[in-house]
Amino acid sequence: MSPTAPWWRSAVIYQVYIRSFADGNGDGVGDIAGLRSRLPYLKSLGVDAIWINPWYKSPMADHGYDVADFREIDPLFGSVAEAERLIEEAHEHGIRVIPDIVPNHTSDRHAWFRAALAAGPGSPERERYVFRPGRGPDGAEPPNDWVSCFGGPAWTRLPDGDWYLHLFAPEQPDLNWQHPDVGAEFESVLRFWFGRGVDGFRIDVAHGLIKHPELPDLPPRRAPEDGQPVRHTDHPHWDRDEVHAVYRAWRKVADEFPGDRCFVAEAWADTPERLAAYVRRDGLHTAFNFDFLMATWDPKDLRTVIDDSLAMLGSVGAPATWVLSNHDVVRHPSRYGRPSPTRRWVANETYRPEGPLDLALGTRRARAAALLMLALPGGAYVYQGEELGLPEVEDLPESVLQDPVWERSGHTERGRDGCRVPIPWSGRSAPYGFSPDGTNAEPWLPQPSRWAEYSVAAQSGDPASMLELYRAALRLRRAHPALGDGTLTWLDAPERVLAFRREPGFVCVVNLSPEACALPDHTAVLLASGPVEGGTLAPDQAVWLAV
Repeated sequence: MSPTAPWWRSAVIYQVYIRSFADGNGDGVGDIAGLRSRLPYLKSLGVDAIWINPWYKSPMADHGYDVADFREIDPLFGSVAEAERLIEEAHEHGIRVIPDIVPNHTSDRHAWFRAALAAGPGSPERERYVFRPGRGPDGAEPPNDWVSCFGGPAWTRLPDGDWYLHLFAPEQPDLNWQHPDVGAEFESVLRFWFGRGVDGFRIDVAHGLIKHPELPDLPPRRAPEDGQPVRHTDHPHWDRDEVHAVYRAWRKVADEFPGDRCFVAEAWADTPERLAAYVRRDGLHTAFNFDFLMATWDPKDLRTVIDDSLAMLGSVGAPATWVLSNHDVVRHPSRYGRPSPTRRWVANETYRPEGPLDLALGTRRARAAALLMLALPGGAYVYQGEELGLPEVEDLPESVLQDPVWERSGHTERGRDGCRVPIPWSGRSAPYGFSPDGTNAEPWLPQPSRWAEYSVAAQSGDPASMLELYRAALRLRRAHPALGDGTLTWLDAPERVLAFRREPGFVCVVNLSPEACALPDHTAVLLASGPVEGGTLAPDQAVWLAV
């Protein structure tokens, strides 16, 4: 890795789901004050940057992804002045700051949408969104058959007869990116925050934005074909080629500012080739590798994902960006603790846990997966609590579920609350240090009684803990010249074992087989996810070796 290469090519970035990270004012909801108080922890963990989920002014119909004003911080979290202090203090700790940006839609309380409602059908104000007349003799049927990602139709009819598009909740009307006002506004918002010192943006639903101008019905759903390459579908509202013009314009905005400002795309694409299109040299800098997240605990599947990702992204000069969990998916100790499905689940398909959970197994695999991810070429994202080994909270009472998926699905999908429970910091009972001592507010989602064993305080100093494994891995990753951006070479290995070398002098071995395997020749064990005895690696373990 060249010392002059941009920081984001090798960065380990920590995802802060702000309402669940740390509560600074005692109201049971995480905020900027809480995040500021935990910056020393993040520095000690060894991350290079933080990505913060939406903190903008919002009615919170979708926990901040329904933005009413992109230039204001919601009072629930703090103020713009507090955000500026956070950015300054994070930089003093050597930590960069990457907020979310949500360009596909706004809140229905946004000034633009309120003006569109007031102006009526056919007005210029409605052209900034996707309004259409309905189908049928009286316009009572939706304009097409599109469905919301949260369940139900993607259209809502107004009393004046017009329908408006919302690919998510009805409170999140989709913007019309064919309208020049939309692009101009978002470029202005980017400059507003770049001018306040942010180091980049994570782009929500980056594969959305552009809709087919004729708004045709959805194509037939492709049935997964095991063993067959995925084929790209010309979808009417996902991953359309025209979206890249938006990001070429955004790249020019980022390049106006000093300091290697960067973007990371949440782009769900059918193939690695389609994903690579987002990170061409004149486009975005990085994109989440969801194929890696969705891969099964299977060596063939993982190696295929790694090879395809490195090849396609390398062809456009972009680094890979690996991820195991985030605020939208079941935490990976709980995914890995169940029988592996026969295939990966695909983009825009809900992951449904099946079979009994063996959490001890899932945690062993999660430890190994962390060492695999952090040894791969490129950058990586760590979702808050991942470094504590937190499992999914699968037994939240129905009465506390808040994700709009729960209501929109008619209570058939529990939604994403189970991976969003506030994380534990200390103590033996709730709120486990999440809120300041002496405050009586309950966390916005209840924490399980077993959270005590997962707390930062309980794990700190315990060499066998998940937290100390992550600390050691991040410390080694920063110090070892072989790690970060670059290339890898696969080594011959026993069946169901992955082994690769990185130069200079580093080997990673991951044993996905049911039997112990012999380690290759080495001069030292740098780090292991579990005990290494007699020159062998136990099942579901990983090791870093000096060679």
